[in-house]
Amino acid sequence: MQPSDLKNLKIAVVGAGYAGAAAAKALSLLGATVDVYEQASRIHEVGAGIGLRPSTMDRFRQWGIFDAIAKVSSPSDYFEILTATAEPIIKEAWPEIDTFGEKTRLIHRCDFIEALLSVLPEGMVHLGHKLEGIQDEGDRATLTFANGASATADLVVGADGIKSVVRARLFGDNRPVFSGEHAYRVVIPVGDAHGMAVDDNFRMYIGRGTKVYFLPLRHRDQVSFDITALCPDSTWAPKVTKDDLLKCVEGFDERIVDITRGLDMDAVNCRAVYDIDPVGTWHSGSVVLVGDAAHSMLHHQGQGANSAILDAGALADALKDAGSVKEALASYQAVRKPVTDELQRISRQGWTEDEISDVFPGQKPASQTPAS
Repeated sequence: MQPSDLKNLKIAVVGAGYAGAAAAKALSLLGATVDVYEQASRIHEVGAGIGLRPSTMDRFRQWGIFDAIAKVSSPSDYFEILTATAEPIIKEAWPEIDTFGEKTRLIHRCDFIEALLSVLPEGMVHLGHKLEGIQDEGDRATLTFANGASATADLVVGADGIKSVVRARLFGDNRPVFSGEHAYRVVIPVGDAHGMAVDDNFRMYIGRGTKVYFLPLRHRDQVSFDITALCPDSTWAPKVTKDDLLKCVEGFDERIVDITRGLDMDAVNCRAVYDIDPVGTWHSGSVVLVGDAAHSMLHHQGQGANSAILDAGALADALKDAGSVKEALASYQAVRKPVTDELQRISRQGWTEDEISDVFPGQKPASQTPAS
């Protein structure tokens, strides 16, 4: 599209998480008028650490926000997979580590979203706007919110997560699918890591039915400590005790057991893990999905946040290169959907048949069964 066309483009982004904030930044750099509508009254990301891949960091460099992200993250050279008792299985440099002359960087989710939002112009993000309806009018769309407000835009970007209202209203009711597992996440001081925080590299310890993720956050002098375990309880935010966690890490390296024993349960984020089946179509003529709204995936490949950032970049590229919004949206889907479809597929391959049978005798969680 011509610079003058992009400058006249009015864009509404629904959701101010990773995908929404990144899309807002990328699209505003095209010269478009961008407004972000977020249902929460304040933005506070919970959870723990994630890894940002070199291709993601390169997007930040292109957008002029690399320094804001680098300031609150630590470079990592490699990842390591070990047995439950800390015997090495695999040690590899991060994929694409030299592609852009930049390493994978480890960052806390809260620092990440705060850094993204900090580079958006003041007044762009509108809090307290819970989406209730969307009317697709072909060359534009109108949003209505629970607070009585409404907004009409030439392009609506649905970045409203796994429970996306935009997706449900326009692109099919791809409801969250329970993975058959829980994730227990907490950030602890390096001093509570029992000597396991020796460098800036990610490690995963694999036991039967349980994986422990250990992700240093040196810039915070902390460690992200995550336990993922098979569990039949699909309650979105399950109630879990210290004894439950200790049972998950039975037989693990005694240091991991000691870390678990010392956790403050009030600080542990406990949730059942969900994704969605692939969405057939991500766009109409004036509405498009990005991030988890388009392709929520399990965390086993560590690609959820990275995929959201790459979506934002690809969408901005498509708008710049195409002749119209509709053409751009089709191009964006053609570029990104095959990649995320495959990531969704391989991210579901987290457990062996025997492990699943232990917890789900004679059956499988829906996410472990091929989509029809």
